[in-house]
Amino acid sequence: VETPIVRGMAHDVTERRQALAREKEARLEAEAANRLKDEFLSTLSHELRTPLTAIIGWSKLLIQGDVDLDKQPVALETIVRNAQAQGQLINDLLEVSRIITGKLHLNFGPCQLQPIVEAAIESIRPTAEAKGVKVKALFEPRVGLVSGDADRLQQVVWNLLSNAVKFTRSGGLVEVRFQRNNSHVEIVVCDS
Repeated sequence: VETPIVRGMAHDVTERRQALAREKEARLEAEAANRLKDEFLSTLSHELRTPLTAIIGWSKLLIQGDVDLDKQPVALETIVRNAQAQGQLINDLLEVSRIITGKLHLNFGPCQLQPIVEAAIESIRPTAEAKGVKVKALFEPRVGLVSGDADRLQQVVWNLLSNAVKFTRSGGLVEVRFQRNNSHVEIVVCDS
């Protein structure tokens, strides 16, 4: 009669240890997720604050009349460039939200890569020039049409170029190229 009681107690203790182990693992996963969320929010705050600081700074200088007439176009270009960068960050954040919620829609179709890459280069060129970074493009002529979402492809290339320019020192070079590799096309962004 005592044997079943002992077995039952041993079984209860094992289940309890397993439950505690699962609870501890879940808590550690939740803590890791919270740390990642905090890091993400910290990075996002910094990325949003950086262009905002330039916008506010130049705007105040212009309002106070502290910018020479010949420097005002540069100030306005800086404000516009930073406002566009901040707008792009907000759009990227909304894209992440759409991806997470499953509401992102892709519009696949045939597209030429050269105009897509050129548009991304042109949108990042003012930032690169202001930083003293040269952007060079090398296009393989035999690539032809690819199937994809032209807007998303341009966004991907812009993000790659933006990061390359951001982390390249003045006087450096950012190179973007695309080439056919068997049945697919590779877009490559390299920086010095």
